This record gives sequence, C-alpha cells and structure tokens, in this order.
Amino acid sequence: MADIASLFNLVAPFFGLILLGFLVGRYKRLPGEGLAWMQFFLIYVSLPCLFYRLIADKPLSELTNWGFVAVTTLATFGAFVLSFALGWRHNQGDMPQAVMQGVAGSYSNIGYMGPPLILAALGPAASAPVVLIFVFDNLLLFSLIPFLMALAGVEKRSLAATAGEVVWRVVTHPFNVATVAGVLAAFLKLELPTALDKMTLWLSQAAAPCALFLLGVTVALQPMRRMPGELPALVAIKLLLHPLLVWLLLSALGNFSAPWIYAAVIMAALPPALNIFVISTQYRVGIERASACILVGTIVSTVTLTGFLWLVKTGRMPADLFP
Repeated sequence: MADIASLFNLVAPFFGLILLGFLVGRYKRLPGEGLAWMQFFLIYVSLPCLFYRLIADKPLSELTNWGFVAVTTLATFGAFVLSFALGWRHNQGDMPQAVMQGVAGSYSNIGYMGPPLILAALGPAASAPVVLIFVFDNLLLFSLIPFLMALAGVEKRSLAATAGEVVWRVVTHPFNVATVAGVLAAFLKLELPTALDKMTLWLSQAAAPCALFLLGVTVALQPMRRMPGELPALVAIKLLLHPLLVWLLLSALGNFSAPWIYAAVIMAALPPALNIFVISTQYRVGIERASACILVGTIVSTVTLTGFLWLVKTGRMPADLFP
C-alpha cells in the first residue's frame, strides 16, 4: 500500500494540473488568443531555462553517450514508421495524414511533462538521458516532418529550400540554443551570478505547472467530435509498444545504467505531445485527429504511465533484461 500511495502522490499532481486546465478551458469562457503568450513564455523563456539548468552542471562524458542516443532515437523512429504505416493504410495512401499519424504514435510529451516527472521519480541521475532524448527525438521528428510534407506536396518549396529551413529551425530553436549554452557552461564550469541564477531557477520551476495547465486548456478548446478508427492502435503504439521497444533495445544493444534505461522507458511512455496539435495546425492536416489523439492518449496514459512507473519503482522491470 505504501508503494501505491507513493506512486499516486508522484503522478497525481501532473495529471491533476492537466485536468485543472481542461476544466477551466471547458467551463470558463475566455478568448483562446491569450494562450499564445503562455506558449511564448514556455517555449522561449521557461523551458530553455529548465534545459540549461539540467545540463550546465553535468560532466561532458554524460552528454556524449552516442550509443544511448542511437538506440533511443532508433526506437522513436521505429514507433514513427509503424504509426505512419498504420495511417497510410487507414487513409488509403494519404501521405500528409499518415505523417501526422506517425507523429502521433511516436512523439511523447518530452518537453512539458518529461523532465519534472522523471526527475521526481528517478532523481538527478536521470537528467542527462532526459536531455539527450529530448534533443535527438526533436531533431529526428522535426527533420522528418518537413521533408515528408515536402514530398507529399504540402510544403510548396524544393527539397533544398526545405533542408535549409530545417537546419535554420534546428539551429535557432530556443531549446537547442539552451542546450548548447548548457554544454558550454558544463565545459567551462561556468557559474551564473547569484541574481541570474535565481531568475533561471524560478523560470525553470514555472515550466511544468504552466505547461501542464496549458495542455489541459488546449485540449478543452478542441473537443473531440468523433473517435477516429485508427486512434486505439496509435495510442497502443505510443503508450505501450514504444516504451517496451526502448526497454528491449537498450537492454539488448548496450551496457547502460539503470537510471538511464528507466528514464528512457518513462520518456517513451509519456502521453502524446501538445506539439502534435501545433504541427497539424501549421500544415492544416488532421487537426481533429491530433486533438483526439492528445485527449485520448493523455486519459489512457493515467493508467499505462502509472503502470510503467510502478514497474520501475518496485523493481519488477529489470534494467538489464539480457545480462
């Protein structure tokens, strides 16, 4: 009973903030335009501070674990391919829809929900794998999406122009800029002035509650009108197959410590990211499906994510499956 109570106290605040945002969004009639400021605050101010602080005090050896990067990125790519194939078949070869379903089945809530939840569950030892997964999963998906959309004819530019746009977005994305700044701080053993250090601390602490509340509000403002036929399979790939694939590949293909393996499994078990809705809106493809996937995936993850956390916290999921 103590394990169950501890686990409830761990996950309840996260899902509680999402539920609070959902209820406020559903029953408080406020204009949705105000969400843009909160999104800006999260993406350009609060979350970059969080990622900088996660990295700045880490040894560089932890940030260059290329075997771990290769395995976890391969698992995410595998989940994307399976979800893309499912979407392709269900939509009779509609490639833009299939791309969005590929994203829905592989892109976890690794920015808003991942760092605070995993650090609370596993402690500071899990911060380096969290950062690596965040950076390279985003590099993978935000490279795949524009190229596939260009091939499908949604992006009205040449592949060369699309490639240049992808590189520019990667280089200038605030999360990646913060990551590079953190790596430089770790290399130079830089310590921020006291006032600036306190500001970045406060801003990083604001990331999780604001992001989870925003997730709830955004889903509430995009109600699900019907259940897409492929949605249960996509949710199963995202919430069950993806974390199991990560666990099997890390156990079979490398010699990684338990906190790194468990951090990767929980990152993969997170519900679909809010960015799926943002991407679908940008391309005007599958907006209703994206909203439905986020809503259903988040609800189902209250069970599946809690289950994976229980397996990890109680030791019933061995870190090294193939000793």
